[in-house]
Amino acid sequence: MVAAARELPTSGYALEVDGRLKAEFVSRDGAKSGAEDLKKRFPMLQIRIYDAQTMTREEVSLPQA
Repeated sequence: MVAAARELPTSGYALEVDGRLKAEFVSRDGAKSGAEDLKKRFPMLQIRIYDAQTMTREEVSLPQA
């Protein structure tokens, strides 16, 4: 059985975790905060922020200490 793919949002921002859309946000700040928190808890995950307006993805990485 094949799972239905979530459609890309038409507005706002979304978190993409290991290639799958997981959460949507109204603001970029909210998406970035959620992504950074998730990356701190699970550093092995590939996390990107999808911007619906520009249709681009931004990779999220842990800040270097």
